[in-house]
Amino acid sequence: MTGHTTARQQQVAELLDALHTDGGVRVVTGEPGCGRTTFLKTAARLFRDGPVRHLGADRVRELDDALRTAAADGPLLVCVDDAHLWDAPSRAALGHAAARVRESGLPAVLLLTVAGHRPVDREFTGLPVLRLGPLTPGDAALLVEEATDGAVDPAVREELVTAAEGNPALLRASVQRLSPAQLAGARSLPRPLVDAEVLAGVAGGRLPGPPGECGDLLLTTAAAVRATGEEDADAGLVQRACGAVAEGPLPEVLARTEGRLRFRSALVGRAVYACALPEHRRAAHRALAGAAAEADGVLALLHRSWAVTGPASGLASGLADALAAAAADPACPATPALRHHALARAADLARDDADRARRNLAAAEHALLAGRASDARRLLDLARGPAEPASVRGGAELLRGAVLLADGPVDDARESFLLAAELLAPTAPHAAARATLGAADAAWSAGDPAACLSALAPTYAPPVTPLATACVRVPRTDTPGPSVVPAGSLAGGVGGSAAKTPRRCGQPSRRAARVGATAPRAAGIPSTAPVPDGGPPSGPPQGADVARDHRDGMRAVLLGRFDLAAHPLRRVLERGLHGTDPATLLRSAAAALMLGEVTAARRAGARALAAARTSGSAALEPRALEYLAYAELRAGRHQLARTHAEEGLRTAERAGQRNTAAHHHAVLALAASIEGEADLVAEHAEAALRTARRHGLAQAATLAHWAAARADLGAGRPREAAARLGPLVRPGARRGHFAVWMLAVPCFVEAAASAGRPQYAAAVVEDFALWAACGADSQAAAQLLRCRALLAAPDAADAADELYLRALGRHDDAGDFERARTELLYGKWLRRRRRLREARTRLEEARIGFERCGAGLWAQQAAAELRAGGAASAAATEAGELARLTPQQLRIARCVAEGATNREVAFRLSVSTRTVDYHLRNVFATLGLRSRVELVRLVEQEEKTGARL
Repeated sequence: MTGHTTARQQQVAELLDALHTDGGVRVVTGEPGCGRTTFLKTAARLFRDGPVRHLGADRVRELDDALRTAAADGPLLVCVDDAHLWDAPSRAALGHAAARVRESGLPAVLLLTVAGHRPVDREFTGLPVLRLGPLTPGDAALLVEEATDGAVDPAVREELVTAAEGNPALLRASVQRLSPAQLAGARSLPRPLVDAEVLAGVAGGRLPGPPGECGDLLLTTAAAVRATGEEDADAGLVQRACGAVAEGPLPEVLARTEGRLRFRSALVGRAVYACALPEHRRAAHRALAGAAAEADGVLALLHRSWAVTGPASGLASGLADALAAAAADPACPATPALRHHALARAADLARDDADRARRNLAAAEHALLAGRASDARRLLDLARGPAEPASVRGGAELLRGAVLLADGPVDDARESFLLAAELLAPTAPHAAARATLGAADAAWSAGDPAACLSALAPTYAPPVTPLATACVRVPRTDTPGPSVVPAGSLAGGVGGSAAKTPRRCGQPSRRAARVGATAPRAAGIPSTAPVPDGGPPSGPPQGADVARDHRDGMRAVLLGRFDLAAHPLRRVLERGLHGTDPATLLRSAAAALMLGEVTAARRAGARALAAARTSGSAALEPRALEYLAYAELRAGRHQLARTHAEEGLRTAERAGQRNTAAHHHAVLALAASIEGEADLVAEHAEAALRTARRHGLAQAATLAHWAAARADLGAGRPREAAARLGPLVRPGARRGHFAVWMLAVPCFVEAAASAGRPQYAAAVVEDFALWAACGADSQAAAQLLRCRALLAAPDAADAADELYLRALGRHDDAGDFERARTELLYGKWLRRRRRLREARTRLEEARIGFERCGAGLWAQQAAAELRAGGAASAAATEAGELARLTPQQLRIARCVAEGATNREVAFRLSVSTRTVDYHLRNVFATLGLRSRVELVRLVEQEEKTGARL
């Protein structure tokens, strides 16, 4: 039917692997042209375990014979294409056979395809469904290269990929209608690139009849979806626009969910709209405009704009002005997605080039907020040009920097922000200030403190403070003067007692100050990139003071002047918590983390997430979840951090934010390193590093390496851990991100001491002492004492003993993991000195602490030490078969018992289906099971008897 890509082949291979332990059945569906037939052919080619049979409706009776043969002779693959076209008795027989394969554990794999533009037939209800989604942009580009033998201009290829929306058949049909000269970019492309004929050809016989039958309802739904760009439409609006036609049962190509109407196949919806006569489309939009709740609202004006003929019309010009004004009105309750489409339509209808550029810029801003980065890039290209005023070009570069910061090389993002600041400074100083903060944040992500300071204070020579020199790596200057910042040197002025009595970092501080690590993303704090708010403002926006205070606090922290950072950061925190703007709340969460107030950071992050969801700002959801994930890690709640990071990863991927996704992968790797899931650590760390290498994300890379090293340490491989961490924490060009590497020092010291190489860790402990003295991290003081105990000389037993006890006394309530690590190391030290009774007490406390926070491998270390000291392992007496599984295996077993497929489990846990299949195979082998049915029964039985899951 259609072509496939390497990614689709990988999907088939993973499915075949999973089906060995997943009941052996899949109903493969998808919209017309998605490649169902090719999927079956690929599966048949990749199946190596036994014979392959392709069955049609006339051979359904052979299925029982084939299954009996499989039971006797071994694995078999049965492929059935377009099963929805079979007659009812044949479908019933096929459904019965599929249920038998799934429930009996037969060594057979049954793949059947059905159309995705209509409901699944009742005979197949209850069977696991695999819906083929659109190709990724990269896979679609490969398909174009394959179809043209590489003879395609890159710009033409990008347009083809965008127009086809990931549909393989539509992509091939679009390529075939172009001449070689058009493919090479030598001649102009037809407009629209995907026209009605192409869409009708791919949709085939799925289009409705003429208007007056169900066609009116379908066209009105298609027009509603077309105008707003959403996947569905308000059912009430469509019904009011259609009148009596909307009464009665829905056509099978439509589905209704919670008051919304949608096409089961987006391609069919596109085809319905494109194939309708222009006067019928305009009539549908007029009806929708008349049925809108507010006659002068954005939605009504948008539909009226689609009912006019084009920009040459005087009516169109007036509508465009009214539509642009309504979409730009902050009091209007429209979502960013609706504003994006309204402003883009107003730009299309504009007769003046300057108006068109400004509207495209505003549309790009809202497209970015709506999580549609590709649309934002396209609109920014339309708004950019040497003839445009500096304010428009500066606004375009400000937005482009925000796009690149979330999904591109961060060095390029910094340059865009700097250019924006230069262009906007004369006419829009507050927008220029946001651009400056964005440039600093991009430099922060790249791990370049000098560039960060240069963006924040390009004319200011940084002072030399102990922390700034040792940890942040602020370059020394030849400027004479004190090593602290004068009280009035920060823009905006920082008054109060803190400014009058400056404190050098490195001196002991009170916990009341609690000023945090360094700057946004410090210690895993997410970025605070400027969020577009409508382009360059004409006057000071409400967030101007927040942006200035955030910049001043960030600058002071980089210079090691935490006393001067406290006041502006606290103002940022307090202002945000008293508002509902998601961007301001995100800045508040970052400020709270820098202040070391983790509870306030969690509160601000949760409110930012709720505000982003309420306002439809999909681009801010991944960042809000990132703040929450890092705040939970700082609070010692790694399992909650994992939950937020899994959700954040999904939203980041939907919004096209690969850089944000990389940070979520890093959080997941760190959480998995605590739980001892080595395969998950490797998977998420590699995913983070893959993007970090391509986009220059020094912080994400450092976090990923730290997670991999901590996994080695948990698995009892201190040499490997020390080898990974050594370059990251020791001085030199390879040292990790300046805001993160010191957090990995306790792991390095433990690894070096356990590997018999304590001498390599002595120097970095003194740098870590500077960090601990700043009072930013609630665990740092206890970790420092633990490090000194690990490095104590062999003949200084009394000193080491006292250091361990002091460390335990300094651990606060920020989670069990760090306290349990100190208990474990102290217990090991006591056991080696034959103080067995004391050792058992400490080791038992460590084991309980690790088990409480789900750190399985670490608990096993404590249990092994207990056994070495003569104590019985409590784990050996634990009841229930499921106690033999690892934490990740238990999670997967629980999901499977709830009826989830491997793919659903992978989605829920943010891992690959191959990883799920690997764990599930181990579950079956460990428990001696043959099928999912047996696993479900075992889980249910042990839950009833009280066995721990």
